[in-house]
Amino acid sequence: LKSVIIQNGLLSIGEDAFCGCSSLDYISLPESIEEIGKEAFYECSSITNITIPANITRMGENLFSHCESLASVTIQNGLASIGDSMFSYCKSLCNITIPKSVTSIGAYAFSHCDAFSTFTIPNSITEIGSGAFEWCEGLTSVIIPNGVVRIGMGAFARCSSLASITIPGSVTIIGDMAFSVCRKLSSVIIHEGVA
Repeated sequence: LKSVIIQNGLLSIGEDAFCGCSSLDYISLPESIEEIGKEAFYECSSITNITIPANITRMGENLFSHCESLASVTIQNGLASIGDSMFSYCKSLCNITIPKSVTSIGAYAFSHCDAFSTFTIPNSITEIGSGAFEWCEGLTSVIIPNGVVRIGMGAFARCSSLASITIPGSVTIIGDMAFSVCRKLSSVIIHEGVA
């Protein structure tokens, strides 16, 4: 299976629908789609880019996990959260557009995404889940926007290239080991107000 083009009208893609389709390198999702089940594209290791339509309200965990060729993701305005492990082990992912509708980044959502050097977290985000960016070994700097309230346990742990981070005054919780084993971390700016 090399490509999947889904015509408008489909509302849902079930769990594991295309899991392990390692030759699948192109998929077109229709505007009508509202829900995609967990691991639907797990280990689709040849996909290079994906656009997530605006009508999607729920996306299951591990959705694109281990899509090792996935380099570019566009999420259209509408999705409320990036689910747990959604893009974990997407080792080529270096470009992602996150809309203002997204308010939370789930646990391990981008863990082991080695290609990121910087990451822009939108102003709409209020919560960064546990291990969300764990083991992102290429990540060198992160600016967390004002509005984030919680940084989860181990959120940036083992980001071995991370040199600087800015934490806004809106943050009230920084979880255990949030920046543990960040051996190159030399600059941490914590704005007034952090509890």
